[in-house]
Amino acid sequence: MRVQLALNVTNLEESIDFYQKMFGVDVAKVKPGYANFAIENPPLKLILFESDQENTGGTLNHLGVEVETADEVEVVEKRLTGAGIETTGVDDTECCYAAKTETWVNAPDNPWEWYVKNSDLATESGETQAVEPTETTCCPA
Repeated sequence: MRVQLALNVTNLEESIDFYQKMFGVDVAKVKPGYANFAIENPPLKLILFESDQENTGGTLNHLGVEVETADEVEVVEKRLTGAGIETTGVDDTECCYAAKTETWVNAPDNPWEWYVKNSDLATESGETQAVEPTETTCCPA
């Protein structure tokens, strides 16, 4: 399990360069307007969304928790609803270049996603590619 941090950035290439240097790891995936890092130490899934809107760079897109199995998503969703937190329910989705099993909740100020990546997609929402280990309903911004 690791925390996910999804950021809006104004310059994707510049941000990729910065975060590669900051965490000492290579970017895991780059697509048009999108990049992600699978950082082991600290355990973090860092997602970057390039925004063409003024004043959105450097802002939070959403937060998340990446788990290892769909069963874990189901367990968390039941715990959240049992605690009185409204969720989107557990859904299989295709978004952000990945097929996922996920549920979303709205904290007082930010959306959170609990998910497992099932496979990579060649497009933001489309044909699948080979699965690699580890990844976001496209992301409320």
